[in-house]
Amino acid sequence: MTTMNRLRALCMALPEAEERETWEIPTFRVRDKIFAMAHPDKGRPSVWMKAPRGTQAILTEAAPDRFFSPPYVGHKGWIGVWLDVEPDWDEMRALVERSWRMTAPKRLAATLPDSTISSSGDTPDAPSPRRSPPSRTASTRRKSASAR
Repeated sequence: MTTMNRLRALCMALPEAEERETWEIPTFRVRDKIFAMAHPDKGRPSVWMKAPRGTQAILTEAAPDRFFSPPYVGHKGWIGVWLDVEPDWDEMRALVERSWRMTAPKRLAATLPDSTISSSGDTPDAPSPRRSPPSRTASTRRKSASAR
């Protein structure tokens, strides 16, 4: 299986993912929003994906031979991955899934089974230790206003 076919299989395995050619390159979308695009950057095959804030800097500093800041979308935090260097496919799966989760509507993202990555890129969502105050309904607002 070629690298592009393997990338395509990862992307298309996600709920409601579709492939559409745009700008003469394959783009992968969820509900018409791009979460990944295969792009020949500087004549090298690559894939560009959304990434949580700070991830791009960490990856490009740790492995500049594999990761880069892509033009056009790099300033928004997207990460580029060179595909002519044999990718770590487990890592690629995690990156693609995280990008999909950041793009998909929350209810749709929640349908993807158990993951170690949340939409923010942190560890799995845990209940917040802080509790929000109960919301006030119109009747309780009227009661407190009449008590004044």
